[in-house]
Amino acid sequence: MPVQLLLAMLRNPASTGAVMPSSRTLANAMAGAAVGADTVVELGAGTGPVTEALLRRLPGVPLIAVELQPALARRLQARFPTVDVRQAAAKEVVNGLIERPGRVVLVSSLPFRSLPREVAAETVDSLCRFLAHDGERKLVQFTYQPRAPFAVPRQLRWHRRAVVWRNTPPAGVWELQAVR
Repeated sequence: MPVQLLLAMLRNPASTGAVMPSSRTLANAMAGAAVGADTVVELGAGTGPVTEALLRRLPGVPLIAVELQPALARRLQARFPTVDVRQAAAKEVVNGLIERPGRVVLVSSLPFRSLPREVAAETVDSLCRFLAHDGERKLVQFTYQPRAPFAVPRQLRWHRRAVVWRNTPPAGVWELQAVR
C-alpha cells in the first residue's frame, strides 16, 4: 500500500498528505466517530484503510468514498466493489449532497495544510455550508497538528475526540458540528 501513496505523492504532492496509509488504530478511531450515521461520505479515501474500517464498523450504512487521484480511485473501486467511489474534488461531492436527508457524517483524511491555499479555502467553505445546513451532520477529520484542522465560523465548533499514538506520526481525531 505505501507504494501507491508514494506514487500519488510524486504525481501530485499538494493533494497527497502522507506517504504512509493511516494505521488500523487511526482508521478504527475515525470509523468509531461515524457510528450512528445514516450515510457516510469519506473524503480523501486514498488506499482505503479508513474505508475498510468504515465498512467493518458500519455494515449496511451507505458509503460514498471520494478520491481525487484517478489511480487511487480505480484501486478503491476494485478493492471495495460495494462502495460508491467518486473520482472528484471533495467540494463537488459535498455540494451535490447538501440536500441529502438523514444524519450524514463526513469522514475526512484531506490534507488541508498541504493543499493549495485556494483549494483548501474552497473546500473548507463547502464543508462549513454543508454542516450548517443541518445540525445533525458532522465532520470527522484527523490531523497531525496539535490544534484544530482549520478555522471555522462561529456557528460551528471543533471538539478533539482522541489522540491516536499508534499511528506514524501520531494523529488527533477531531469532530466539527454546528453549535446547538
